[in-house]
Amino acid sequence: MITYLQNNYPEVLSDLRQHVWLSLVPVLIGALLALPVGFLAVRRRSLYQPIVNLGGIIYSVPSLALFAVIPAVLGTGIVSPLNVVVGLSLYTFALLTRTVADALISVQGQATQAAFAMGFRPLRQLFGVELPMALPVLFAGLRVATVANISLVSVGALIGTGGLGNLFTGGFQLGFVEPIVVGIVLSMALAALCDVGLVLALRAMTPWTRTGARA
Repeated sequence: MITYLQNNYPEVLSDLRQHVWLSLVPVLIGALLALPVGFLAVRRRSLYQPIVNLGGIIYSVPSLALFAVIPAVLGTGIVSPLNVVVGLSLYTFALLTRTVADALISVQGQATQAAFAMGFRPLRQLFGVELPMALPVLFAGLRVATVANISLVSVGALIGTGGLGNLFTGGFQLGFVEPIVVGIVLSMALAALCDVGLVLALRAMTPWTRTGARA
């Protein structure tokens, strides 16, 4: 495996860079879209179940089928990276919409009632009270979505854009084990690194949880 990396590190590095942005950009896009929709599901409870059901339907669509349909809908090329970005953004949105809604519902109580009594307007209450309290649940969903995206990017190799998945398809086509092993190891390392990064980010954004634990 070391020899393979020495001989092919430019291609491996290029695939790794592509894998990173194909998996992480959709997490950002999906999270930004899920936040207002999840908030709407909480404020208008009649919309909660339809929104959750729609997210479940989107997430149940097989990734390869979704990546193949998107070019026909958007008019992009069949091997365009945009297909993977859009597809994974939809998956992230579908997963995080329910997470956002459930996280906001879980923090409804004395703190939000006190904020309302103090005259907090809805947006100030959302960003000043509800979201900070809901961060542990939100980050749990982000961790799942991030790791899932890192895994699903490899499926894009079957349509020509798959980051480290290109090592899998190349290895199977040529009958070489080395690129497959390298792809697996790097995918697992990337997922672990992103997961640890999100855990550390959550700790930095919620110092009161550590204070409470020490008390």
